[in-house]
Amino acid sequence: MNQELVINSTPSEVVIALLHDKRLVELHREKDNSKFSVGDIYLGRAKKVMTGLNAAFVDVGYEKDAFLHYLDLGAQAQSLIKYLEDIKTGKQNVSNLMYFKPSPEIKKDGKINDIVKSGQHLLVQVAKEPISAKGPRITTEISLAGRYLVLIPFSDKISVSSKIRNFEEKNRLKALMQKIKPKNFGVIVRTVAESKSVADLEGDLNDLTKRWDDCYQALKTSQPPMRVLGEVDRTSAILRDFLNASFNAIHVNDPTIYEDLKAYIKTISPDKVDILKLYNGKVPIFDAYGIEKQIKSLFGKTVHMKSGAYLVIEHTEALHVFDVNSGNRAKSENTQEQNALDVNLEAAVEVARQLKVRDMGGIIVVDFIDLHSPENRKLLYDKLKEEMKSDRAKHNILPPSKFGLIQITRQRLRPEVNIEVIETCPSCGGTGTVQPSILFVDQIENTLGFVIKEQNQKHITLNVHPYVEAFIKRGGLFRSRQWKWYFDHKQWVKVQGMASQGILEFKFFNKDMDEIVV
Repeated sequence: MNQELVINSTPSEVVIALLHDKRLVELHREKDNSKFSVGDIYLGRAKKVMTGLNAAFVDVGYEKDAFLHYLDLGAQAQSLIKYLEDIKTGKQNVSNLMYFKPSPEIKKDGKINDIVKSGQHLLVQVAKEPISAKGPRITTEISLAGRYLVLIPFSDKISVSSKIRNFEEKNRLKALMQKIKPKNFGVIVRTVAESKSVADLEGDLNDLTKRWDDCYQALKTSQPPMRVLGEVDRTSAILRDFLNASFNAIHVNDPTIYEDLKAYIKTISPDKVDILKLYNGKVPIFDAYGIEKQIKSLFGKTVHMKSGAYLVIEHTEALHVFDVNSGNRAKSENTQEQNALDVNLEAAVEVARQLKVRDMGGIIVVDFIDLHSPENRKLLYDKLKEEMKSDRAKHNILPPSKFGLIQITRQRLRPEVNIEVIETCPSCGGTGTVQPSILFVDQIENTLGFVIKEQNQKHITLNVHPYVEAFIKRGGLFRSRQWKWYFDHKQWVKVQGMASQGILEFKFFNKDMDEIVV
């Protein structure tokens, strides 16, 4: 399976699309001013200790206080609190924990007010981003994720990913970590570390201890609320978790991000630098790779599949419902049961894809078409589990109920990706009536004249729907509307067809591709 990453940078956000064999399977939107991402570490101040909830609300700088439950403190919470106090009092003058004496582990069934006091400074990590009206969910069980390892301060445990099956390789990695890990730091060895050399693993470990030192240096002068260590951006995090032999291309349209990624790839996988490509095409990058069209088809309430069957998707705060419909898909030579099975199997693939693309979390209920055969129900259940294997979010799938429903719980760390694909008509503004279409090109010409004569714009680009583009260019050399404009205004106007434009919508851009406001 070929994997491609396409990164579209705009002035307000970076949108990251992950493609498997040209099909969109994940979409991440990262605002330029985004804060409170999973993995960010903050110095916060406890505002309220709620004994009834066995939790505390912590000010980390968000409009809503972050939520810290007792179960999210982690066994080494007392050690972290002591380390923070020692930094503030000057007792801890180095970042490493070589001479740090850990405190006893906290009780699993203890009370929050035994550990956290109102006004207390706490070092916390974002475990779940703010969703809806809720603030971030945080933990004091700090971990730093790298390419091959996860570093856990105040622990001495060494764990190896359960996905590494080879017993000898597990023992090799454990023995190696025992030799090179710093004292009072625990390590989780990730799946991608399998068969990696000592130099690779030691380099990753050094990077993580350097990040812990950065956190320490920030803590010496920080006052809450303040972010003391940011997780790597979403693009680099995806590369860190996904970059493998099946990646054959990474396309990015921003030179700055290109250079950052190039430097990052050189550190984690130097042999992969050549797959990074800087996109310089004139058509927007998502249009060039067919992503814009896939987004439009994937994020509506109704999602159509190739066979003619379709899904209807409904949402509430904590529950998502998929309704599978056969539509006009029915093969006369098959039985009703076989037709239902075929539609359900196709729908299982699309449901798994939708959960990843939209990053839907919480409880998901899928209403498949009824199947009478127990063998067919098991076949459907196994198919859905197989498709969900590639999902990085923790999830649990229950077998079909007697009503034909399959229930899924899926980890929710970030707000659901929600893209509005229903467009308000640019001409009527939703009223249902438009100006006569015969006057549309006249409107473009009048606006063009104003832009050139009154605003003195040069090197103009006109974005219109591809149908309108074809009309403007109809007639060919010297006879088209485009050539008429050249003779009238003594400058060439570039006409660009955009599938994302409405049929009666147009936009003018200057030479820097900034929209000209008329």
